[in-house]
Amino acid sequence: MTFEPADRVDSVPPSGIRRFFELAEEMDDIISLGVGEPDFSAPWAAREAAIASLERGQTSYTANRGKRELRERIADYEAATHNLQYDPDEEILVTAGASEGLDLAFRALLNPGDSIAIAQPCYVSYVPGATFAGIDVIDVPTRAEDEFKLTREVLESSGAADADALVYCYPNNPTGATMTAEEMASVAAFCRENDLLVFADEIYADLTYEHEHTSIATLPGMRERTVVFNGFSKAFAMTGFRLGYAMAPPEAIQAMNRIHQYSMLSAPTTAQHAAMEALDNCRDEVTEMAAQYDRRRKYVLTRFEEMGLDCFPAAGAFYAFPECPWDDASEFAESLLQEERVAVVPGTAFGEGGSGHLRVSYATGLDDLKEAMARIESFLD
Repeated sequence: MTFEPADRVDSVPPSGIRRFFELAEEMDDIISLGVGEPDFSAPWAAREAAIASLERGQTSYTANRGKRELRERIADYEAATHNLQYDPDEEILVTAGASEGLDLAFRALLNPGDSIAIAQPCYVSYVPGATFAGIDVIDVPTRAEDEFKLTREVLESSGAADADALVYCYPNNPTGATMTAEEMASVAAFCRENDLLVFADEIYADLTYEHEHTSIATLPGMRERTVVFNGFSKAFAMTGFRLGYAMAPPEAIQAMNRIHQYSMLSAPTTAQHAAMEALDNCRDEVTEMAAQYDRRRKYVLTRFEEMGLDCFPAAGAFYAFPECPWDDASEFAESLLQEERVAVVPGTAFGEGGSGHLRVSYATGLDDLKEAMARIESFLD
């Protein structure tokens, strides 16, 4: 008897992102524009709070749903910044990153054989997460001509009306696309008309540069059918703390917590103390980091235009998504890495909807970005 992966595991290929990271790790003088991680450290006050909690011996489990003091702060923060009103006792679950929250929702709120419409290109865990949960996937390919926004037309043409739920991320990883309130209202209407649940990944909500972020859960008739996911990894630069949260009606949170309490028990305690401090005293640092990302965004988009690379004006997260000048984006990315020591990710790593594009992260310092852009220009020449 030997160990063999289950069919549902064996059917999922390794992450397309990891391959380029592994290649880059073997080289010197690499500038990575591939990783979706802030180059900033977590705010100092949050780090100090984490250290202080350890020194006080606060290393036990918390409540399954997370410390109540943290859930209260999350409720206040979301109400103040995104106009979302959730009860900290019944409607908020603290998770080990937003990714755990999505996994819980797939398993707790859908049954094997149900279908989920996934806006493509998408974060790498959505499709595998659905597969692991036994859920059928309906691809909803957003289009470059629509600036990779989710539209009623692509929802209808993809057959999303037959799905049980819709999952999307805006501001978007990998494209950097955002959606205005009016555009989101059209998606909301489609979901109401077709009785779709919505899993709204809003981890980049505070990194929206050209207009205010609108959560679909604030629109008429949507709160009762939506689970909103957010966390501290991106805007607060706390990726390694692995802390996120889900917000939804009580029955959804109860079902998700049923799995969470048996699998994760509770999110990391030290991270919860850091997060409370971050919400109390680090919001100005979030604003400053967002301003730095916006400056880098404008620079990268300008440089791509100067190089003749078509790139829509991405207005959120910390990604640009230019068209690849070669037919094979994977070949281009590997050649760029080998010859110029710049790491980018081919769009196909995020699903077929990313074909013909490259994901370029500007979550790195401006000096490195300038050097990377010079190397890309040299490679194109």
